[in-house]
Amino acid sequence: MRIALIAPPWVAVPPLAYGGTENVLDALARALQAAGHDVLLYATGDSTCPVPRGWVFESAVGVGSARPATELRQVVNAYECIAGEVDIVHDHTLSGPIYGQNFGDLPVVTTNHGPFESELGDYYRAIGDTVPIIAISRHQASLARTTTIAAVIHHGVDLAQFPIGIGGGDYALFLGRINPDKGTHTAIQVARAAGVPLKIAAKMDEPGERAYFDEVVAPLLGPDVEMLGEVGGRDKLELLAGARCLLNPIAWPEPFGMVMIEALACGTPVVATPVGSVPEIVDDGITGFVRVDVAGLADAVLRAGDLDRSACRRAARARFSAERMAGDHARFYDEVLSMRTLPMRVGRRTAAAAPVLVAP
Repeated sequence: MRIALIAPPWVAVPPLAYGGTENVLDALARALQAAGHDVLLYATGDSTCPVPRGWVFESAVGVGSARPATELRQVVNAYECIAGEVDIVHDHTLSGPIYGQNFGDLPVVTTNHGPFESELGDYYRAIGDTVPIIAISRHQASLARTTTIAAVIHHGVDLAQFPIGIGGGDYALFLGRINPDKGTHTAIQVARAAGVPLKIAAKMDEPGERAYFDEVVAPLLGPDVEMLGEVGGRDKLELLAGARCLLNPIAWPEPFGMVMIEALACGTPVVATPVGSVPEIVDDGITGFVRVDVAGLADAVLRAGDLDRSACRRAARARFSAERMAGDHARFYDEVLSMRTLPMRVGRRTAAAAPVLVAP
């Protein structure tokens, strides 16, 4: 198939540091291409994903600069670039699936990377009967209620990029964002109760993140907690591989947790709370532990060293590889093209195709 992937303009693909959706897009694009499909990624000019690419923004705009008009510019130029050049569009923006309906027979699917129970819930409910929506976990899909969900496809990672570690650092790792929903303060309490040092590698650049850190997290800091700031690339992988466990005491129904499958890919067990997609990702007692309170989580941190790290890697290979993710998506695209999932939209509009701007 000829497949176009449209990314939001906020972060490069792949990201230099924090960026869950962009990491997914990078792995998906490369795995689809490796499987023999023709892939066009429309992202930003500083993206380095090694597939043919197009862009209108020379560099990532930044999450803090997110504005509707900015995304609309990305979307309009993306569809002008790909119309007539591809068989199907997988649009990861918000406005794109609506704009794509102007292009008649061009099939468009989208993935919701956030919760359906949010201010965007009405939006996805409104487009679900005309744009096939992919959910990223069964739990996320279960909260869609009256929204039509066409498929549930878990994310995946390129296992070749993830070193298998032995956990020799004997520390617990918190990785992600400084945010109450992510449970940064809980991670400190748990690690301290277990008597295990904690490393915190997390993004903290938005006002709400800084306020939470100053008011809640900072008073809990001590010599047993090391703040590393935002970490990406090889440094992140080495931290994951060396950790006793990933400590992920989230406090919200997260649709999917990329950091958890990244940990498993490194052979690192996950200790987490039983909310959102966690029970779909962590096999309790095998690839980690799922516990409800500080005492239970602390005990799990201590027991994580007894788990078979090779079982974590095997689970990542079987369930969360980029190859599996790409295969699931390719089968879904084929269903849409075969009109077995949802009928194509009616009406026609033609647009001149702009050239692809760069090919690796």
